[in-house]
Amino acid sequence: MPMLNFDTLHNPYASCRLTAFAKNGMVASAQPLAAEAGLSVLRKGGNAIDAAIATAVCLTVVEPTSNGIGGDAFALVWTKGQLFGLNASGPAPQRLSLQALERAGYKEMPTYGWFPVTVPGAPAAWAELSARFGKLPLTEVMAPAIAYAEQGFPLSPTVGRNWGKAFDTFALDLKDEQYKSLFSTFAPQGRAPKIGELWSSPDHARTLQAIAETNARSFYSGAIADKIDEFSKKYGGFLRKEDLEAYIPEWVTPINVNYRGYTVWEIPPNGHGLITLIALNILKGFDFEMKESPESYHRQIEALKLAFMDGKKYIADSAKMQMDIIDLLADNYAMQRRKEIGERALMPEPGSPPKGGTVYLAAADGEGNMVSYIQSNYMDFGSGLVVPETGINLQNRGNNFSLVPDHVNCLEPGKRPYHTIIPGFLTKDGCPIGPFGVMGGFMQPQGHLQVLMNTIDFDLNPQATLDAPRWQWINGKTIELEHSFPKHIAEDLARRGHEIRWVQDSTSFGRGQIIWRTSDGILAGGTEPRADGHIAMW
Repeated sequence: MPMLNFDTLHNPYASCRLTAFAKNGMVASAQPLAAEAGLSVLRKGGNAIDAAIATAVCLTVVEPTSNGIGGDAFALVWTKGQLFGLNASGPAPQRLSLQALERAGYKEMPTYGWFPVTVPGAPAAWAELSARFGKLPLTEVMAPAIAYAEQGFPLSPTVGRNWGKAFDTFALDLKDEQYKSLFSTFAPQGRAPKIGELWSSPDHARTLQAIAETNARSFYSGAIADKIDEFSKKYGGFLRKEDLEAYIPEWVTPINVNYRGYTVWEIPPNGHGLITLIALNILKGFDFEMKESPESYHRQIEALKLAFMDGKKYIADSAKMQMDIIDLLADNYAMQRRKEIGERALMPEPGSPPKGGTVYLAAADGEGNMVSYIQSNYMDFGSGLVVPETGINLQNRGNNFSLVPDHVNCLEPGKRPYHTIIPGFLTKDGCPIGPFGVMGGFMQPQGHLQVLMNTIDFDLNPQATLDAPRWQWINGKTIELEHSFPKHIAEDLARRGHEIRWVQDSTSFGRGQIIWRTSDGILAGGTEPRADGHIAMW
């Protein structure tokens, strides 16, 4: 079975973590308690799918700054020799329209309140994954999360810092009565809980218990749906029980490109994993002899910019896209875009192909099952709306809709928005290497690109791949660099016309997890040094 050779993979970066190895199972997450919850399910006889669900549900409790019961999810699942994709993102409510925003005086989609709220897909994802591929009942898989919600847990450092920042923002901006439940749930003492301080949410626990006992039916057609409907009606929202009842997550065929003999897999639109694939298709026409060279970084940045511009123009709900994915990933189109990369930084524009706040986790078991899973509210606690007595913070995914009538991603009732969360998976010659992902808004395809090139082009092991300094394209010619990025390369990039901004706070550069499987079945994992990253294994 052709795999990455760990004898050749190295780590030139100073890190307190080393690549982790295990045989029977592994869960990688940015929050230690969630990863251990997944491992506990593996030890009880569950498989990687059960472990992924357990970790994901637990993250709604122990990292509510990034995801929640009212968010969306995507998954790539390797099982039985095949890769399956699940799109559990929700559409705009049927009552939400451009006209409603116009009447309210908005010219772009707001960040908070009812306008950006879309149908939550995460509970449906848990139930669907469990029903199709799980081994244990959902009540057993979700038990660790329910216990933490009911009994409480002490905040880990990164979660605590993000919680404090979000509270400061919300305390200034969200004064209306409809946001009262946000503060009573997540700031019960009138402030954000501190690092190491115990926080619990019995409401959250009861909601999760109901979801577990009914395989999410209570959320979409039962008592929980009634509470969501009542809350929305009370404050002039658009989400209704009928929207929840109509929701079904979609099994999709993952999309891919071949990059130097490896097959890179992403979820198709409405997610923007397509951007990573477009960029890789452009870059595979270049040779990269060394990682730490100005030319290497310049080409990566330029290819990513071109791919992003195509993504912003063409990506939308798959049922509404006007450009075929096959055309965007065609070799002749990649060649056309590659020719646009010169010695100077581009002001990127979309091409014209010829017609033809998030959590990420990875899980694997000893039977060969592997899961790449991502879940999100979008921004911090999402819309700022928490359904009273439920612990459900509703997402603000609709913020990514365009309000330009002829744009492919323009808001429509029942339409899914352009989505930033993307799980990734790597195979070679039909054999699984494993799941990878980098969460963090529009950093995600950029993080995927850097992770893959660090692994494939530059022979870095999983931990080194995540330890490496990151860059991030913002807009135009503006590039943000982590404080650890090589100074001499930054100076060279500036001479090429890139507008460089140094960033001391690394939180905007994404948080990733990786699990690779070696040729003899050993699991090798890396976890994010920019967060409370943890690998649970046995």
